[in-house]
Amino acid sequence: MRMSWMALLAGAAVLSGCVPLVAGAGGAAMVGAAQERGLEQAVDDNEIAFEINRKLLAKDSSLYRGVSTQVQKGRVLLTGTVPKAEDRVAVTRIVWSIGGVKEVINELNVGESGGFTQSMSDTSISTKLRTRLLGDKNVSSINYSIETVRGTVYLMGTAINQAELDRVVAHARDISGVRNVVSYVEVRKSGN
Repeated sequence: MRMSWMALLAGAAVLSGCVPLVAGAGGAAMVGAAQERGLEQAVDDNEIAFEINRKLLAKDSSLYRGVSTQVQKGRVLLTGTVPKAEDRVAVTRIVWSIGGVKEVINELNVGESGGFTQSMSDTSISTKLRTRLLGDKNVSSINYSIETVRGTVYLMGTAINQAELDRVVAHARDISGVRNVVSYVEVRKSGN
């Protein structure tokens, strides 16, 4: 009898560990389906991002820690900081070696990272911008990726029209601590 209770508890523990995975996968599928790029493209982009991270980690853990990637429709935006100029080239080569990559946008800085205070400031900027976009009924916020590095906000995604993109950029520029806004957002063509 004691053995069956232990087996039951072990089984419950194993199953409870699966709930976040199932819910996470379901949530990701719902987000991908709602985005302008669609579920299939979102899955492809996630696979590309996973493979970039896997290869960076295998090459050098400092590259993995220093590089952030955003992938939209096979376009890869690289942001962050790497120690040497040669590392920028190495990261770009790694990304181009991955199937499905259509464009590599290398915005990597060379040198020392900004440290904890800068990292917290950048995270705060990205969070504030995400909150503003969520609260703006004239912006389809789900279509935008945001990364902030040393006060520069990098935007990627698909805008429904130029007016929406202009609103997003204006929101970003209005946040304290933002030094620059760089947009790699595509504007959806009319009639789509």
